[in-house]
Amino acid sequence: MKEIINKYKLDTDLTLWLEMINGSESAFSELFELYNKTLVNYVHSFVKDKSMAQDCVQDVFMDVWIYRKKLQSTVPVKAYLLSAARKRLARKLERDRIFFKSTNTDNIEFALDFTIEYKIIADEQQLAQASKLNEILNKLPARQKEAIYLRYFQGLNPQQISEILEVNYQSVNNLIHRAVVHIKSQWGTDFSLLLLLISGNI
Repeated sequence: MKEIINKYKLDTDLTLWLEMINGSESAFSELFELYNKTLVNYVHSFVKDKSMAQDCVQDVFMDVWIYRKKLQSTVPVKAYLLSAARKRLARKLERDRIFFKSTNTDNIEFALDFTIEYKIIADEQQLAQASKLNEILNKLPARQKEAIYLRYFQGLNPQQISEILEVNYQSVNNLIHRAVVHIKSQWGTDFSLLLLLISGNI
């Protein structure tokens, strides 16, 4: 069921993207509504200033609209926008002399606090387990934490993540593998809720 929903969403994203490239303002507005909050939260995970995060995201969408005719017609929309927002932040920090004249995003540290949604968890034991998972995830090294966020919470594949993080495919797999091994080692023996939580089903 989740795979069907994801495919439907990807198809919808691509339809909106193509319509936007062809000049549809309503498609552009829908894309903005779909991804503005996600992008702001992602950029905000690197900088404390939320207004800076909002400015970066607005710049990304402005560029998307202005240069729409030059955009590729078949892109993974969410991955493209996340990558564009990350790079926009790097350029902004460079311009503000915080980034030491480098556009290498390795110097940005991912600091988002994971908060597993509790709203449909009725059992107190499961609430405690969800809280424990939050604690484990938030203690991961920044790079592993970002890879887990992009893979399991944003649903991107390793190739897309490698392009966002500007590292090779194998490095992404290594980051995710080390993170998952650590999470399992801290979690214990019952993986059923762990898999449910980390795959975004709760």
